Amino acid sequence: MRRKIVAGNWKMNGSKDLVNRLVGQVRSGLAPLDNGVEAVIIPPALFVGDVISETGGEIAVGVQNIACWDSGAYTGEISAGMAKDSGCDYSLVGHSERRQLFGETDEQVSVKVARALASGLDAVICVGETLEEREAGKAEDVVSAQVRKAVSEVDGGQWQQVVIAYEPVWAIGTGKTATAEDAQAMHAAIRAVLKSLGAPSEQISLLYGGSVKADNAAALFAQPDIDGGLIGGASLDAKEFVSICRAMPGKS
Repeated sequence: MRRKIVAGNWKMNGSKDLVNRLVGQVRSGLAPLDNGVEAVIIPPALFVGDVISETGGEIAVGVQNIACWDSGAYTGEISAGMAKDSGCDYSLVGHSERRQLFGETDEQVSVKVARALASGLDAVICVGETLEEREAGKAEDVVSAQVRKAVSEVDGGQWQQVVIAYEPVWAIGTGKTATAEDAQAMHAAIRAVLKSLGAPSEQISLLYGGSVKADNAAALFAQPDIDGGLIGGASLDAKEFVSICRAMPGKS
């Protein structure tokens, strides 16, 4: 059975006041949650400790980025080991904003995935195409190449720590979203790539990210290869985030 995951990426938003208000509301809104979804909150790194304190161990927590290095003279960076030691379970790796705004390369993504897995974190590997790439008919080729490079250092015992989030760049924060059918087609393609690499593809959770909201979550989550969502702006609204988590049907 694949894990069903709904992860809220707060991006560079938040405050201690937001943590105090939002996390408790999410926690109470999810209890009881009987569809098997694992909810994850991924706040700015400075608020990780506060979020963990508020979750009471009932909601997983992650970081939005990790360094390519284990330690050293890299001012401003946070290592995977530090994230794990602080109580995190997950790390995003290769989010499109990291790629576009900070020039993160496929090679760096591969290194960060290796660091995350070696430290015991689950890596949520983000892949996706731009609008130009999709319109040029290159979407599957682009995403396939990103997946192949990102998992190139994963060994057999680490696949259970791998989660892949497909986030079409043109649908992030724009209000646009891929149709459920288009999203399913890309998820199926990603699963086929994983299978071709010898990975246990049917056991790896694939998430959709790209303007997921309560009103489109159910249609997306009903697709056979979509196992959850990577949620942006909607994760800053407790009622919306809880509704998205509850939109997941029980399925294997």
